[in-house]
Amino acid sequence: MAPAPMMSVAATVLMAASADALFYLPGVAPHSYARKDKVKLFVNKLTSTHTQIPYDYYSLPYCHPHIHEESENLGERLSGDRIENSLYKLEMKIPQACEIVCKKSYNKAQTAQFVEAIDQEYRAHWIVDNLPVSTVVVNELTPDEPYYTRGFPVGFKARAFETGKEMHFLYNHLRIIISYNEDHNPDPAKRKFEGTRIVGFRVEPFSITHSWDEALPFDKDETTLGTCNEMAQAVNDPANYMSIDQPTDVVHTFDIAWEEVGTEWSHRWDVYLRGNPDDKIHWFSITNSTMIVVFLTVMVAMILVRTLNSDIAQYNDAATAEEAKEESGWKLVHTDVFRPPSDSPMLYSVMVGTGVQLAMMAVAALGFALLGFLSPANRGSLLTALLLLYVFMGAFAGFFSSRIFKLFRGEDWMRNTILTAFLFPSLVATIFFILDMCLLFEGSSGAVPFSTFFTLIVLWFGVSTPLVFVGSYFGYKKEAYKPPVRVNLIPRPIPAQPWYMHPALTVLFGGILPFGAVSVELFFIMSALWLHQVYYIFGFLFLVMAILVATCAETTILMCYFQLCNEDYRWWWRSLLSSGSCAGYIFLYSIWYFMTELDINGLVPAMLYFGYMLIISISFFLLTARYVYVTL
Repeated sequence: MAPAPMMSVAATVLMAASADALFYLPGVAPHSYARKDKVKLFVNKLTSTHTQIPYDYYSLPYCHPHIHEESENLGERLSGDRIENSLYKLEMKIPQACEIVCKKSYNKAQTAQFVEAIDQEYRAHWIVDNLPVSTVVVNELTPDEPYYTRGFPVGFKARAFETGKEMHFLYNHLRIIISYNEDHNPDPAKRKFEGTRIVGFRVEPFSITHSWDEALPFDKDETTLGTCNEMAQAVNDPANYMSIDQPTDVVHTFDIAWEEVGTEWSHRWDVYLRGNPDDKIHWFSITNSTMIVVFLTVMVAMILVRTLNSDIAQYNDAATAEEAKEESGWKLVHTDVFRPPSDSPMLYSVMVGTGVQLAMMAVAALGFALLGFLSPANRGSLLTALLLLYVFMGAFAGFFSSRIFKLFRGEDWMRNTILTAFLFPSLVATIFFILDMCLLFEGSSGAVPFSTFFTLIVLWFGVSTPLVFVGSYFGYKKEAYKPPVRVNLIPRPIPAQPWYMHPALTVLFGGILPFGAVSVELFFIMSALWLHQVYYIFGFLFLVMAILVATCAETTILMCYFQLCNEDYRWWWRSLLSSGSCAGYIFLYSIWYFMTELDINGLVPAMLYFGYMLIISISFFLLTARYVYVTL
């Protein structure tokens, strides 16, 4: 039981390291404001967990200025972010009460847009000083521990106060609350910073049917509303909700409140990263899962070592020297162990090379995340990093693919290199293109613009492919690996195998332990992906990845040993598929997650979900193939 406290300490250290590093990033520096400085409020996108299809904020008929889109990185584009200017004017530390944004007359088609968005529970996302807007959610079980969710709802459904009929109501009044921090040290020389820093941004939405003196012409700068003004704050009155079921006039308004808090700028993201009420369950589950998988891995290693020691002792025992002259078990096939696979040796080498590329990408990305360079404060950084790292790791794919193919005495090196450069990216690009056409048909902001498509093509053909060829050149140029034993020219006949050594059974069993290593963390990763939460526990992810590597290695060695003991030397493909079958369990798990945890409606959202989960499962399969190669 000694490893338990060590693992706990390791997890704590990794968590602390990643949490402390999250915010001190190059290019993400704090901005100090003076009183009355302009504070820009940007609108971003509309998202829903029921459709998984993001839309531009102004795809709904909100009040808007002459729209100007902010520059975005590759990751933001691919995730559907569309950051644009707004009509909301803020000045540092200047409160405002019931300011009118605009008055709009909505026709039947426009109100239908809002009704559909409310039915699908779309949330609007804003940004102030690089902070996403949030709303406070109070759990009935722990009312003293509120937590924050990103975005605010477009509206809500409720029964009308008078008729009792279910209706749709629009949030047309928004109370913007901005928290700030100042250093009040009386000695200016000891102040850490001058001015005011924004450390919080949340919204309280209201639905109000505004009233005013209709005898006078409406002017957003001159009209005084009767439902809220400088003397009377806005309130949610069920008898006065703003219904959007029929064509109507809607006045959009907002308040601005400023509150000073003690939160430091470096910890302003804590409220977004703080777990939901399941956070304690996360800690408990991942700790238990880690211990169980470590225990199983040690048991597998002990069984393997004891079995090998027994075999070696039998061969070295002087009392059984005569019996040892006749080899048995795995020693009988030692001259066939390194025989190249008879089925698709080129495909095998391509898959291993691609797996190495993905593994190098994952390790590098996880390293950057642990150092804090992929903080959620830097929007799109994780997706951008994954893409760029994959592209620049192309040389490793070419090198290891060529080394394996040369070991198999392959001669068509050009075809092997081309397959390494294009097979996996072509498969992903095909799935991605189909999904992107679906998003384009839906008018989603998640549809990739032509400029982004062009960037991806340039990265693929202009960077990744040449690097694969460079790596392949050095791999073929290097002398081929020489096995420790010679390979017979004539293959040894393989005896009939027992039923429990059937390839299907061994492959299915081989993926159970690796899946167990990632199953708990997989739940939280999928929740972050599909429920729009923030995943940041990279310390835990590092531990899970280390356990996954050990589990894949131990399981594959064990399966391979039992196979050789039965005089079956066709281990190349079976070893790859054994640990790789974990990807099949992940895809099956995604089906279960879709049916039990998600409430996704519509064909296109379902296609998006299963399309991206298929890409993830294929990538995971190739990733485990790399671990098998390194192990064996």
